[in-house]
Amino acid sequence: MGRIDSGFTRGGILIILANLFSDLAVDLDEGQQLARWAQQAPREMWLLRAGDILVSPVPVGNEFAQYVSRMTGVTPDSVTIIEVPLAGAVPLAEAVHRAGLAERLRALAGSADAALLPTALDASAVGFARDMGFAVLPYATVEDASAAVGVAMRLNTKSGFRQVANELGMRVPEGRVCRRREVTEVARDALQLHERVVVKPDRSAGGHGMRFVSRGDLMAGATLELDAVGGPRGSWVVEECVNLAASVSIQLENHASGTRVLFSGMMRVPHGSFNGYLSPLPGHASHAAEELERWGLQLGGYLAEHGYAGPFGLDALVSAAGTVYAGESNVRRTATTTPHTMVARLTAHSALAAPTWSMATGRTRDTLSFQEALARMQAHRLHFEPASGEGVVLYGGPVHDAHIWRYVAIGVNADRVHAQEAELAAALGFVAA
Repeated sequence: MGRIDSGFTRGGILIILANLFSDLAVDLDEGQQLARWAQQAPREMWLLRAGDILVSPVPVGNEFAQYVSRMTGVTPDSVTIIEVPLAGAVPLAEAVHRAGLAERLRALAGSADAALLPTALDASAVGFARDMGFAVLPYATVEDASAAVGVAMRLNTKSGFRQVANELGMRVPEGRVCRRREVTEVARDALQLHERVVVKPDRSAGGHGMRFVSRGDLMAGATLELDAVGGPRGSWVVEECVNLAASVSIQLENHASGTRVLFSGMMRVPHGSFNGYLSPLPGHASHAAEELERWGLQLGGYLAEHGYAGPFGLDALVSAAGTVYAGESNVRRTATTTPHTMVARLTAHSALAAPTWSMATGRTRDTLSFQEALARMQAHRLHFEPASGEGVVLYGGPVHDAHIWRYVAIGVNADRVHAQEAELAAALGFVAA
């Protein structure tokens, strides 16, 4: 494998709309969960080049902005960060209008070459681009982007993916789609055939609202207590719980000349919730790569036929017996897309031709300032070194309580990366998960 490909092409001024507060993956009524996801918006700083604009639903923080500037060489005064206060259960694009920031953004862009790069291709983002006179990356026209919203919405649901996966001949866990009121009965029936089942909201992401249910959890007369995800009429998926050896994914991109693979890796999903990633696939899961790629390219072809261009991902499960099952698709810029692009950018001129990287979150015992965290990393010689292409990068800045830290460890192989993570845990004082 040669140098990793960022999968990121661009033209003139880029307006990065970090619209993690979007109805693409979950309903806008899931405001508390969406607000938590929105805390990740500062990571999009790693995409900026001179002249670009970041529209963020949360403060980026001056120390983090300065840190990214030193790492990328893009001076702070050459980019613009527009912080938009969230305005209740509305998408970020609508919040820009409500905050009276649309005209400021239009004036800052001021170019026929300005293009919008939304995290989520939702109807609100496309309408915003149309109103503002921006292109939507990577679509030729705003109308092309608008035509792709429907398939993106559909393939970000569990039921939509299961239907398409079956049409394309992918192997999926045995399961059934049902309404909320039917979940207990469907789960009870499934538990006649399987020791455990997993119950998933149709519209969700990152494991939000997922439940693992065993036979003993549904004694006679018992009813499953479900989160409020999807409301009283929302759909759910009940499927067999695979005896899991690894959760894996592949990330791809549709562009004018077809579908290409960007990267693959293993997900860290304690209790079903996404909490990290290792790329490329480690040896014990590498046999899944061929099937993942075949399925990913099939899905890319389906999406292209329905007008979708840009990044998407396919998640899968590897059973203890080594069987690979397609799990779900994420037709958007996922949590791994920007960290991968960052790694490609930072290692482009280093001695490291094919880096291994791991993204994860750690919680510190003590409150740390950003500078304190950097100082501890420097003292332990963990900070990323551009020449070697190895080291740790704080890719998301500190979360509001200064205990949660998002990082990426980059090294020549998985052993080196794991060693860095262990050293970082000791240096910053991470508590056990």
